[in-house]
Amino acid sequence: MERLEKNYYRIREVAELLDLPESTLRFWESRFTLIKPRRTSSGHRLYTPADIAKIEMIKFLVDDRGMRLEAAEEQLRSNPKGVERQSDAINRLRVVRAELQAIIDSIPVR
Repeated sequence: MERLEKNYYRIREVAELLDLPESTLRFWESRFTLIKPRRTSSGHRLYTPADIAKIEMIKFLVDDRGMRLEAAEEQLRSNPKGVERQSDAINRLRVVRAELQAIIDSIPVR
């Protein structure tokens, strides 16, 4: 994921950054006690970079590792640093893969 430069992000921005539907973010917020975005006076959610990192780890556990929500929450509670390391490693590998694919695509075919 790209480097986060703002202090707060709206739900639409987070959904775009993580390629998730806004409804999934809302649902996960109701299921995972560790996701607690701030609210504006009008009720809009504001996510910090730390919130986004937690959501990214949930996405990794649920989408990439195929865990159920309960198991993902337990994993995050019992081994947050391990999950973070695994998630970061997978994300770095995806970036490298995309760069390699771009290089391959730029090679002219004979």
